[in-house]
Amino acid sequence: MNRYPRNMIGYGATPPDAQWPGGASVAVQFVLNYEEGGENCVLHGDAASEAFLSDIAGAAMWQGQRHWNIESIYEYGARAGFWRLHRLFTGADIPVTIYGVATALARSPEQVEAMQQADWEIASHGLKWVEHKDMPEEEERAAIAEAVRLHAEVTGTRPRGWYTGRCSENTVRLVSEEGGFEYVSDTYDDDLPYWARIGDQDQLIIPYTLEANDMRFATAPGYITGEQFFSYLKDSFDTLLEEGRAGRPAMMSIGLHCRLIGRPGKIAGLKRFIDYIKGFDDVWTPRRIDIARHWAKTHPPVAQERPSLMTRDRFVDRFGGVFEHSPWVAERAHALELGPAHDRAAGIHNALCRAFRTASDDERLGVLRAHPDLAGKLAAAKRLTAESTSEQASAGLDALTDAEREAFQQRNSEYVAKHGFPFIIAVRDHDKAGILAAFDRRIGNNTDTEFAEACHQVERIARLRLEDML
Repeated sequence: MNRYPRNMIGYGATPPDAQWPGGASVAVQFVLNYEEGGENCVLHGDAASEAFLSDIAGAAMWQGQRHWNIESIYEYGARAGFWRLHRLFTGADIPVTIYGVATALARSPEQVEAMQQADWEIASHGLKWVEHKDMPEEEERAAIAEAVRLHAEVTGTRPRGWYTGRCSENTVRLVSEEGGFEYVSDTYDDDLPYWARIGDQDQLIIPYTLEANDMRFATAPGYITGEQFFSYLKDSFDTLLEEGRAGRPAMMSIGLHCRLIGRPGKIAGLKRFIDYIKGFDDVWTPRRIDIARHWAKTHPPVAQERPSLMTRDRFVDRFGGVFEHSPWVAERAHALELGPAHDRAAGIHNALCRAFRTASDDERLGVLRAHPDLAGKLAAAKRLTAESTSEQASAGLDALTDAEREAFQQRNSEYVAKHGFPFIIAVRDHDKAGILAAFDRRIGNNTDTEFAEACHQVERIARLRLEDML
């Protein structure tokens, strides 16, 4: 593998300004998973009972049998927990996004009606709340299509958001290929939405959460009391609020389940958190679809050529001149394992430097000798590369007095005579006086020391060139 698909850089050190409506410092988004009636159950044609996310510690799937206790715990979520949460959120005037399992929604018409009357978004949580990881691709594609069809039949409109949860490596791609989703949430990799290029289209991803999530009441390590849940949510919110007020507004997702947080002792912590955030004016509490539409309008996808996906010829054509007259550096860099982290200046620079650093001394010496003298004969004859011309001009080396030009040429001759390669320095980091001072300081070094320093300067020059290009 020489193309790494995982994205380990994201927005990096400079995320975009979310520009949340009203100048909000943080967007707090509540998701209520409605899975009751869509879980594994032999009544649903499944091979075994459910064993995930209940108050039965260490529950196991019962092959070919109904698990009465598990079923009744899920039923609590639909019968009591949902309505307790409905009263809480409508009373607080906070809209939520429902992650609705299509078969669960079909078995809960009164709850669906209540969701719609509250103007809650009903996104798709799949056809059934079961594992997708072992589904053949065509079976999963068919399940996604049937989830959309049944969802539209039950609610009157197709879903515009998707979250599987128990997904496969193909899920995000297959959902994107379906073509009708304004966002997909089967990732946990950021505090902001982002665009992913999937096939020939841009898909908006709104990451979800498994930690600011009441599922931790049913997993280890987890929460025992509502107060612990409140404390964790408050700490998360306070951190994001502080960051947002410092100019980095982000998003806080909170995941809830009717059968878990809907219990009286657990919901008390959620109530405290809602009361807490109500005390701030710079907080936005949207539905997920509201975030998607805001992001699509404020930060639409931008078409850009990704270096990690370039052909070898295109990569060399684009970056072959970054190391002066040495396209072989780009050729070798292209053969490395590249990925999304190499689609920005720092990543491409690292790949090019790796190729340069692992080259032989003779090859690197060739790169050094390919660099022109500072303010030398090539510059006077206007035969420098465009990059070198711009760089030397940035330090005023294109406008020297006769005395300054003579000083440079004298030092150039002395340096080359001693070391066998030109004096190299990233001129953009210096002015004329600083360059001359560096000349005088370095000319007395031994050649091994200067070789290492010249290589370092070549790498610095390459970085500056890449920042201009990208």
